[in-house]
Amino acid sequence: MLTIETKTTLWDEETETFVEQIVSTLDFEHSLASLSKWEGKWERPFLGKEEKTAEQVYDYLITMCQTPGVTREEILGLSEENFKQINDYMESQQTATTFVEQQNRRGSGVRVTAELIYYWMVAFRIPWEAQHWHINKLFALIRVCNDKQDGKKQKMSRHALAQRNKDLNEQRRKQYGTSG
Repeated sequence: MLTIETKTTLWDEETETFVEQIVSTLDFEHSLASLSKWEGKWERPFLGKEEKTAEQVYDYLITMCQTPGVTREEILGLSEENFKQINDYMESQQTATTFVEQQNRRGSGVRVTAELIYYWMVAFRIPWEAQHWHINKLFALIRVCNDKQDGKKQKMSRHALAQRNKDLNEQRRKQYGTSG
């Protein structure tokens, strides 16, 4: 969860100085639950390359905000630095898990929607509380479950395969006491 304190600068007449004052504290969560609410309203996928209007982006920020009673005006009043913080938070991985990417790996072409992610949660028996996790953390868990379930073996390059076979042959020669 990301917590942002919005501040305003006021003039203190007694001390004749500017004083920063916290106006409100807003908590944001970039989660499956937020995606689902937004997609329910706009009836289009949030994830993906499709452009979103400014109204849709601000509406997603309102959906992300876990602070009760937040208004559109409060979201519009966020500073440029606040928006950068929110963007950095949304792009963060929120996990220590890393994946080795295959060079020629292409997307499946499937549009990822909240319902598809909920299906993955059901298929992998991921607890419902995970819908409130950061979405990238949930995606990492889904990917780990998928990789483990498939028992995927990484394709070896020709060189790596030849080296493995050479090592196995050498091991067998030693084991059986032969020269080849």
